Amino acid sequence: MDAMWTDQRPVTGSLKDLQPLSFVLVNGTEDEAVWDHMVRTWHYLGYQNMIGQRVKYLVLSNGMPIAAMSFNRASFHVGARDTWLGWSEQGRQNLLQHVVNNNRFLILPWIRIKNLASHILSLSLRQMKSDWLRLYGVEPYAVETFVDLNRYQGICYKAANWRYVGETRGFSKIGKAFVYHGNRKGVFLYLLDDRLFDLMSRFQPQPKPQLVCVRSWDMMLSQPDWSPDLFIEVGINDQTVTRLGALLGEYLDTYTPCYTHPAQQKNCETYIKGLLSDLDRKSIEPIALRYEDERAVRTMQMFLKDAPWDEGQMKQAYQSRVCATADDPQGMITVDGSDFPKKGTHSAGVARQYCGRLGKVENCQAGVFIGYSGVKGYGLLDARLYLPKAWFDDNHKALWPKCDIPQDTEFRTKPQLALEMIEEAVHNYDFQFRWVGCDGAFGSDPEFRKGLPEHTLFFADLHSNQRVYRERPTWSVPVQKGRGRRPTKQVSSVRAVPVSVISEDESMPWQEVVLMVGAKGPVRTWVKYCRVVEMVDGQDGEELWLYIRKYEDGRIKYALCNAPADIDIQELHHAATLRWPIEQSFQECKGYLGMDQYETRSYIAWHRHMLLVMVAHLFVVEVRFRFQKKTPSVPVPLS
Repeated sequence: MDAMWTDQRPVTGSLKDLQPLSFVLVNGTEDEAVWDHMVRTWHYLGYQNMIGQRVKYLVLSNGMPIAAMSFNRASFHVGARDTWLGWSEQGRQNLLQHVVNNNRFLILPWIRIKNLASHILSLSLRQMKSDWLRLYGVEPYAVETFVDLNRYQGICYKAANWRYVGETRGFSKIGKAFVYHGNRKGVFLYLLDDRLFDLMSRFQPQPKPQLVCVRSWDMMLSQPDWSPDLFIEVGINDQTVTRLGALLGEYLDTYTPCYTHPAQQKNCETYIKGLLSDLDRKSIEPIALRYEDERAVRTMQMFLKDAPWDEGQMKQAYQSRVCATADDPQGMITVDGSDFPKKGTHSAGVARQYCGRLGKVENCQAGVFIGYSGVKGYGLLDARLYLPKAWFDDNHKALWPKCDIPQDTEFRTKPQLALEMIEEAVHNYDFQFRWVGCDGAFGSDPEFRKGLPEHTLFFADLHSNQRVYRERPTWSVPVQKGRGRRPTKQVSSVRAVPVSVISEDESMPWQEVVLMVGAKGPVRTWVKYCRVVEMVDGQDGEELWLYIRKYEDGRIKYALCNAPADIDIQELHHAATLRWPIEQSFQECKGYLGMDQYETRSYIAWHRHMLLVMVAHLFVVEVRFRFQKKTPSVPVPLS
């Protein structure tokens, strides 16, 4: 057998070079000895005979084993898994048979192919699900695995869309006792079938009856003064309108734990109702006067600026609800900026800077936003107010106390703010997403793209003058010509060109494609795409996809994408559509939810206002999805 492993020279290249891969079930066959030898020799845990239900696979490329993996019964007690699933003790006892454990996964150490591990994981689950049902008569609904975080980070599992749900407590079962060994492992889960949750509901204990808490201001929430633009495309009728107040009250109950006093809850819910109303201007004074009186104006100002309610907890509850509403393994976290023209000079962050809304340098505040989009829904996730460098000089520092800017605030570029928000959202929640999308202000920054989570693919817009190489250059010092100074600097064999030059290349014809079918029919565009090499600091960098889109009005947009060279091009078309929902969100939030109508100088109040606008917007999205008979997978592009 050892003769099979004599050639251990590194195998490099692309995933395409190993295709096609085949999975061989070796249980009870002669090849099982090969599997045993591989895992015993090269897996860090080694191998001893498995007891009970199990499947063992050799992964072959061109008839030669390159990997081995196995699945057996799930572990009986796993705190992180059980907490995430939320099943009862009876539910666990009845449904654990539908959970399978991926207990060994080995790629031979000399096989060094990028993305191979996540590719094998994805292929293996379909094979395992079929074989497990055939062999044992039980259909797997979920798969678990444990990753030694002292050795690995679980990147391949994340790339294959497994969920990280926590860590084990560091105990192992020896005989009938549990012994603490201290080596905690990361727990990853992959949900094969949503029926697991349907079955779990049958074993949940019946909840105890609870007293109904009636707000004294429920009549205010039910006032039929909704903005006529909010639900017009859904076609909500008179009967439905009468239900919106109750639906809003139920929705706002999500955020009740964020307040320390009922008055804070009343002010918050009044403010959100005002954002959803038909008021011409949705700032503090008109909202307070619509639902209360002159005395409430000052109270509402204090609520946004100084009241000790927990906006951090509200943001967590809000993001969790976005995740529950729109969660999609193929989803995208989107990044964009949005600017707000201002006349004064004393509001936090105001400066003469480029204002995207006006298309020129003007006095404005600049916000950085992240959103989420997938086939189930969309919404904004977080916002940060950008403080220009000028706000860190002595003159502007004197304004910080009046603007409520925390004294420990440090300068952050817009891309840095975006990366911080993405990291926070990914760390705190089990968002499933494959892509990160951004506009040219962020996509043209190589450092921003490098800072994205490792397991993600980016679809990053860039400026038309961004330069790339059409092929990988070689570098050499030119031969001296004449009597001049001898060349010492290396030059490339090919010149980098602006991406706009590639769009004008007539040897690459435009292709008309249907990106999606929206509420108004097919959404068509014209595209070109090719592999290029990015130029970073005058040098060649990573090989990427260049994706060029031409719109009906003649505008051309460019994007770089780090998807594998062998990706199905339809996936790139789909990724192109996932950038639109954040623009849709901005249009809706500014168009009739008052995002740009705030009147405050406060840094804290700016962030609280944006959060409450997002909370109001999610209510609109949920109502639309609830009553709309046929919802397009993502919003239709605005232009």
